[in-house]
Amino acid sequence: MSIGDGISKRGKVIAICNQKGGTGKTTSAINIASYAALGGKKTLLIDIDPQANATSGLGIDKATVEKSIYNAILGDVALKELILDTKIVGLSLVPANADLSGCEVELVGMMSREYCLKKALQPVKEEFEIIFIDCPPSLGLSTINALCAADTVCIPVQCEYYALEGLGQLINTISLVRENLNPELNIEGVILTMADFRTNLTREVIAETRAHFASAQPKVRVYNTIIPRNIRLSEAPGFGKPIALYDKDSLGAKKYFELSQEMLGLTSEQVNSEDTVVQNTEGEGS
Repeated sequence: MSIGDGISKRGKVIAICNQKGGTGKTTSAINIASYAALGGKKTLLIDIDPQANATSGLGIDKATVEKSIYNAILGDVALKELILDTKIVGLSLVPANADLSGCEVELVGMMSREYCLKKALQPVKEEFEIIFIDCPPSLGLSTINALCAADTVCIPVQCEYYALEGLGQLINTISLVRENLNPELNIEGVILTMADFRTNLTREVIAETRAHFASAQPKVRVYNTIIPRNIRLSEAPGFGKPIALYDKDSLGAKKYFELSQEMLGLTSEQVNSEDTVVQNTEGEGS
């Protein structure tokens, strides 16, 4: 089931997950969520990575975040109290901070520890059309919490050597979570990222990844849109902006927009970007 198929269901939760670092996971989370909001979908992004890159990538200084998703997972604060506005109208953020690095140790002794995020999220789910969770690059308890809270998982895969290394472990973890903790969990799809079409290796990895998932049981969708290596995509987080605000005419913006069309069924008319982005940039202090 794709996001577009399930968009009528309010509060659909998509975990963006890969335990391997450097796959474009956070970049994808920020930019897909941004285009969802620009397309008129009330969207929430939850950052559960202790590095808090999704938080800073949306213009929030993680050093000033006193209470984060960490506090909601442990039940100290209602998640609703943590929701922040971003520079894009319709996109909200639950931030992370360094406290999350100790979260897994504290979860170990808790009852129903795998469901703490799901429980925290439940009261606000119906307020949003789509909720994205940016997972840490690990398969620890924080990621298990995300998989238990999610309806689907989106997997970014880097177009480089050993791209499929470790994916078997991730797919196995998703299967175990489905069998034992969250029977409704499905794989949304695979995003091919950081492609460099000047190299034969990129083409080989793309072909190998498509063949690998086409033969999976059940089949896993690999999106047609491929995200390239792009300097503007790399620069945007340093300015605290998604690519739609940083450089909407860049190749990276074009490809994330195309991916959002493919995933969400958005049209160019819905994300009529020049007016929308200028209007939303005026709210930069939010």
